[in-house]
Amino acid sequence: MPDDVVGMDVKLIMTWDIRPGRDQEYFEFLVRDWIPGTQNLGLRHTGAWMTTYSLGNTAQIMTEGIASDLDAMRDILHSDSWTQLHEQLLDFVINYEQKIVRVSGHFQI
Repeated sequence: MPDDVVGMDVKLIMTWDIRPGRDQEYFEFLVRDWIPGTQNLGLRHTGAWMTTYSLGNTAQIMTEGIASDLDAMRDILHSDSWTQLHEQLLDFVINYEQKIVRVSGHFQI
């Protein structure tokens, strides 16, 4: 992401699939640890979508969170707390991908 977004809201878009057979544990982790933990880091959750039916290579889950600017997002993603939460998330998901984009006010993928 270019540095011309300094001072502008940026969005972290994450996609993944839930590991087969881990649905219940995954949702418990989200509610108990992931959402509160990432919010404590300063990530403002703005949306989450779950695909229930797909004909192609579509991720099962897409979620997004906003930080006040690129520096704040970098601080979040380089923190020990993020690393710990992210490693725990990877116990429950596969095909994890993420990207940072400038907030446009429109649906973004």
